[in-house]
Amino acid sequence: MNTKDQIFARAKEEGRTVLTEIESKEVFNGVGIETVETRLAPTKEEAVAFSKRIGYPVVIKIASPDISHKSDAGGVKIGLKNEIEVAGAYDEIMSSIHRNYPDAKIDGVSVQHMARPGTEIIVGMFKDPQFGPVLMFGLGGILVEVLKDVCFKIVPLTARDAREMIKEIKGYTLLKGYRGYEPTDIPYLEGLLLRISDFCEKSPEVKEIDLNPIFVYKDGAAIVDARMVLESAETQEKQ
Repeated sequence: MNTKDQIFARAKEEGRTVLTEIESKEVFNGVGIETVETRLAPTKEEAVAFSKRIGYPVVIKIASPDISHKSDAGGVKIGLKNEIEVAGAYDEIMSSIHRNYPDAKIDGVSVQHMARPGTEIIVGMFKDPQFGPVLMFGLGGILVEVLKDVCFKIVPLTARDAREMIKEIKGYTLLKGYRGYEPTDIPYLEGLLLRISDFCEKSPEVKEIDLNPIFVYKDGAAIVDARMVLESAETQEKQ
């Protein structure tokens, strides 16, 4: 059984459909969609140890299958530069989560190196009742909420579809490089869309995908955060 099947089976056995960030990243890494290295730290001591090993600055986030929107819950701390800051951030996160989500199952925190800034994009997928899996591409971070500069195409994508998705958004000017923004690796983005399309086509168990933000550079990109939602057990049995 491969990594994807193992994680999907564990989630089904536990009666949940939302994968944790670390589980989502493990699934993507297992199919060749490389994400930023992320470690699960069940304790404060392990969070400090992993941070030193990964290299500062780091980002730590709450790891819980019951909390999807980590930032809104006070569950994210960024730019931590030493072990004192990591230990303090761990305590602050746990205090906030216990206060706001007293019944949430807590696995610990995720620890990852803080990726250097780049042009932020989002790639997502949702299931349309009529057309099936639909991919979304656009500017990411808070820009996706403010500008809503996104486009959609039905899976499976062709290479031409991937090129068109990238060119359709208004932010394509930024992707090409504009007033201080370095040109981004558009061939990488085209390949990423095709790989995600292929993954969705081969994974009917997946209901939603959210990769946001992805920092894109002139050479490659860093997939910083990942979220995946599975179909319910009842729906999977009907497929």
